Amino acid sequence: SSGESQSEGDDLEDVEVTFPVAMWDLNHCDPKRCSGRRLAKVGLINELRLGQRFSGICLSPVGISCVSPADRDIVAAHGASVIDCSWARIEEIPISRMKSSHPRLLPYLVAANQVNYGKPCKLNCVEALAAAFYITGFKEIARMYLSRFSWGLNFIKINQELLDIYSSCKDGQDVVQHQNQYLQKLKELKEKERDEIDLPPSYSDYSDEEEEDEEEKENLNVATGG
Repeated sequence: SSGESQSEGDDLEDVEVTFPVAMWDLNHCDPKRCSGRRLAKVGLINELRLGQRFSGICLSPVGISCVSPADRDIVAAHGASVIDCSWARIEEIPISRMKSSHPRLLPYLVAANQVNYGKPCKLNCVEALAAAFYITGFKEIARMYLSRFSWGLNFIKINQELLDIYSSCKDGQDVVQHQNQYLQKLKELKEKERDEIDLPPSYSDYSDEEEEDEEEKENLNVATGG
């Protein structure tokens, strides 16, 4: 409930962030809905200039490996950053001018934000950062960032199983392997559900129904004395 999330948000006010958090903002999204700008307003994220280097991990479309618990020491020492842009306009992104020592990809997660709720891999800025914090072991910091948004903590709730799986992996390869296993199970489950929906009624279904109809007629005859 909103009351519970409010009190949880209040409890997170004192969580201290001991490493840098930053973003390159390419002004692709609606300023009123931009979670990155909202974080910048309250001092929870620093804006980087094009050409400026960031020493920590960077959630980037050109990441080679996936963010994982193995990145914990890098985040603790140098922080985390994100490129706030639309992946639909990826060809416009001056990636070479956003220099990061540790570019990373995010594994499969589902968005909880108001624009892309329920859509896989459509995370906004705060969700991406929170996912990286959670996976690298900074779970309270992840919750604190998300608590700044009315819908925020729901991101953890709808991704709890996956976040816990990823945060118990040993490295990026392990994260990808567990992600693929999860997606395979999801695919099999959907196929099973589809097959059950498409399945025509079996002969036994018809026989049962006919027997039930006969029983109902007999009961009706008994009840009416017919």
